[in-house]
Amino acid sequence: MVIELTQEDLAQKLHTKKSAISRIENHAQDIKLSTLQNFAHILGKELKVELI
Repeated sequence: MVIELTQEDLAQKLHTKKSAISRIENHAQDIKLSTLQNFAHILGKELKVELI
């Protein structure tokens, strides 16, 4: 399943700026686990972190 969201759409849903989404996508900024959790929630998914 593909979810079509623009950077602007995602930024609005996460209450942040489009530039923040761009920095994350371009690996110019590290991302917090809490931000990943918010991304997952917005997309209707669950974040699972597993250490092996």
